[in-house]
Amino acid sequence: MATVLVFDIETIPDVAGLRRVEGYPDSMSDAEVAAKAMAERAEKTGSEFLPLFLQRVVAISCVIRRTTKEGAPQIKVGTLGNPDDDEKVIVQAFFDLVEKYTPQLVSWNGSGFDLPVLHYRALANHIQASRYWEMGESKEVDSRDFKWNNYIGRYHMRHLDMMDLLAKYNGRANAPLDGLAKLCGFPGKMGMDGSQVWPAYQEGKINDIRRYCETDVVNTYLMYCRFQLLRGGFTLQEYQEEIAFVKSYLEKEAKESNGGQWQEYLQGFAPDA
Repeated sequence: MATVLVFDIETIPDVAGLRRVEGYPDSMSDAEVAAKAMAERAEKTGSEFLPLFLQRVVAISCVIRRTTKEGAPQIKVGTLGNPDDDEKVIVQAFFDLVEKYTPQLVSWNGSGFDLPVLHYRALANHIQASRYWEMGESKEVDSRDFKWNNYIGRYHMRHLDMMDLLAKYNGRANAPLDGLAKLCGFPGKMGMDGSQVWPAYQEGKINDIRRYCETDVVNTYLMYCRFQLLRGGFTLQEYQEEIAFVKSYLEKEAKESNGGQWQEYLQGFAPDA
């Protein structure tokens, strides 16, 4: 099995960026700056959601599914960096994983949100990500492959945005991850949703944000497994074995963390998932 890297990010308003771009005075608190910026955005567009380049990344959670050199299946769920790491550290860590594994990237709305945000924040933080940006022009041995299948092309499969693909690249047909995951018998979102990340961050609940992001990325991996069954990448038996493998891993994580989010999450599986 090729290395699969499923990812999801959580963001908050980039208050320092808003001060620099919009000229908000230092006399305003961070909360006041964010509130004013969101109110002005809502007045212009009808939505408080800030432009993607002014979203600061506070968490990147991943599922890494690979086969070891010895042929053993391996899965790991986690959030990059430490809770107190700055944005540059966690964004660079994501692109370092791409550099190390050249994985199959999998996301839900990664083309519409996660990756554009990571592009902008990488620019702002002096990040280097040559493997990710490979498009068949370097001297790497496998460079030519990237001309026809790279992370940047919308219709290439090296990055699979399942929301985009399943909707046949039609935004009006997009399905929410939470709803579709539950429809397929998976647990869906737990703890919070994206709109609650900024209030939670202000209250110092970064660990809650990280846990929420991890459950979301597991939902995405489970949907990827179901998609592989759909397209013939898994037989029904292989699919069932993979779901059992994921559950077994989460049960171990729940035991080691004395419950954590995974104990509740495991209870959310429908019998026919």
